[in-house]
This record gives sequence, structure tokens and C-alpha cells, in this order.
Amino acid sequence: MVEERITDGRRIAELLASELDGREDDELASIEVANADRDVEPTADGARAYDVALASPGSDDAERIARVFVHEDRARLEFETGQDIAAEAAADLELRVRPKATQPPRTLVFVESGAAVKRATDVVKAVSRAEKTESF
Repeated sequence: MVEERITDGRRIAELLASELDGREDDELASIEVANADRDVEPTADGARAYDVALASPGSDDAERIARVFVHEDRARLEFETGQDIAAEAAADLELRVRPKATQPPRTLVFVESGAAVKRATDVVKAVSRAEKTESF
């Protein structure tokens, strides 16, 4: 059996969007892929591909929790909320993670292959769970 490793940043971001937007189970039911740039081209610094938003129950409002950027060889999630949860979950799932020293601070989670998409989805789910708990 031949295994092909997907390391194209744009394709990884597409797989992640499909995973986040296409599933309606557990925490993913309230996750939305928003403001997608369908013509995005990878750059060395990362080009914004789309936002990841958390929909409020019973409302049309959704709050952006992260942005997804594409590089030539990976995708990057930049969490705006739940930074500590994202960092802990990503580290536990063996994804490369680092803080971004901006104001307000961000947490960067790197998705370096198609195989890592499921783990990145689990990070989004952990942040979603924490945000929902905090909201109530």
C-alpha cells in the first residue's frame, strides 16, 4: 500500500475546513467556517484562508475563535480566544504550538500534514467546549 503524505498548505486548510464544516456531531455542530477566501494563495508568512467561528445557540450570531492561514507546506490556526486551552490541547495531541506575542495575545497551532487535521479538529473542539462553558 502506498501512503501519500499531504503537505500542501492550501490542501491541508481545505481538509480542515471540510472537517470543521462538514460534521454536525458534538462540539462541531456549532462551529462555522466563515469569510473564506477561495482564491487564497500560500505565502511564506501565511495568507488568511478563512475564519473559524462559534455560533451562539438559538442565534444567528457567531464569534470568531480562530483564523486559518496557509503556507506552502502547512496550515496554521491562530486562536484569538481560548489560547491556553488551545495550547494545552495541541501539545497533548503532539501538534507544534507557540504563543504569538501580540495584543491581544494569540496561540498558533501548526497543521503540517493531512493526517494532522483530525488532531487540529480536536483542538478546535476543546476550545469550543471551553468557550461554551464560559458563556453559561
